[in-house]
Amino acid sequence: MTPDHLAQTELTDSPVPSRQPERTEAPQTGTLVLCERLPYEAAWSLQRTCRAERAAGRCRDLLLLMEHSPVFTAGRTTQDRHWPGEEQLTRQTDIPVIRTERGGSITYHGPGQTIGYPILRLSDYCAGPKAYVHRLEEVLITTLSEWGIVGHRRERLPGVWVGGGSPSKIAFIGVRISQGITTHGFALNVAMDLTPFSHIVPCGIADCRVTSMSALMGTAPDMHVVQQRIAATFAERFHLTWTQTIGPENMVSLMEPPTVPLVTSPINAQFSHEE
Repeated sequence: MTPDHLAQTELTDSPVPSRQPERTEAPQTGTLVLCERLPYEAAWSLQRTCRAERAAGRCRDLLLLMEHSPVFTAGRTTQDRHWPGEEQLTRQTDIPVIRTERGGSITYHGPGQTIGYPILRLSDYCAGPKAYVHRLEEVLITTLSEWGIVGHRRERLPGVWVGGGSPSKIAFIGVRISQGITTHGFALNVAMDLTPFSHIVPCGIADCRVTSMSALMGTAPDMHVVQQRIAATFAERFHLTWTQTIGPENMVSLMEPPTVPLVTSPINAQFSHEE
C-alpha cells in the first residue's frame, strides 16, 4: 500500500447484523476520552500526539468524543466545484476553513454534531480499511436505531444515510491510517444548524442533502446520552472494554505505559479514506 493511498471502497446497502458473532477471546482494553467543545486545530494536534504514543505502544486504544466550534474542513480531494474558495467561503459565513490530511472533500463541523476520533491499531480489529469503515457505519446505524431512526449505507458513498428516493446524509466518515494506527473518524449530526452545508457541496457529492437527528425527530436528543450510546455500541462492535473514562485535562495519564506490553505493528503505510 503506497503512502497516502486513497481506497476506492465499495459500500453496499447490506443490512447491519443485530449483534456481533460470539467471540471467545477477552476484549481489548481501551480508554474513552470525553471532551467538551474543542477547536478543530486542538483536536487535530491531540490526535497526532495520541497516534504517535499508540504506535510506540505507550498507551492503549482510544476513542475521543467531542464537539467542534464551527469550522469547514477541506480534505485532499476538494475541488473548485465543491466550494466557492477559502476566502469567499469565510467571507460568506464568517466560519474558518482548515485544510486537513484526511481523504475526501469539504465538510462542515459545528456545535450539535458529535465527533468520534478512534485511535486504534487497525490490525487488532479489522482485516483492512474497508472492513473498518463498515464497522464504523454499523456503530452509527445501531446508535440511530436507539432513537427509532433507520440509517443505511449507499454504494461507494461512505457514511450513513436516511430515507429513500432522495436520501439525506446524517453521518460522515473520513479516516486516515498511518503506521497502522487510525485517526480522524466520524461525525453524527445530532442537533445542529445545518445552514453552513448550503454554502458547499458536502463531501463533493452533487445534490447531497443533509439532515440531523433533531430534524427527523422534531426534538433534540441529549448530546451526552447520544455519546454514551455511541461509546457503548463502539465497545460492543469492536469487542472493547473501556477501562478508563477521562476528560481532556487528564490526557497525561494516557501516555503512561500500559501494564501489558503492546506489540508494535510493522505496517508503515499511510491510508486516507474519502468521506
